[in-house]
Amino acid sequence: QVQLVESGGGLVQPGGSLRLSCAASGNIFGISNMGWYRQAPGKERESVATITTHSSTNYADSVKGRFTISRDNAKNTVYLQMNGLKPEDTAVYYCNSRMVVGLGAEYWGQGTQVTVSS
Repeated sequence: QVQLVESGGGLVQPGGSLRLSCAASGNIFGISNMGWYRQAPGKERESVATITTHSSTNYADSVKGRFTISRDNAKNTVYLQMNGLKPEDTAVYYCNSRMVVGLGAEYWGQGTQVTVSS
């Protein structure tokens, strides 16, 4: 069964850094595009960053220059390095996987809380 498990969330001060990790099981990582999404209280879930099977990346305008998404296929893990964090980055961050073959099955992690506050 496919499972995505996020880790690395927590409380950080404005201007600080945090590194999120998402470990995937189920032997689907190598054929899946990966992404990080976030949802703040009272707001809709939004895409933060995505990375394809061949490591092409895309970022939301709000995080460009501050966040970096990467993947390690040998470890079946995708990362999100977050620098220069702002209070508006506070949200639950979710890992997403979408297969590029077959029916394009999509999977979600349970989320990890990121709180930026002094």
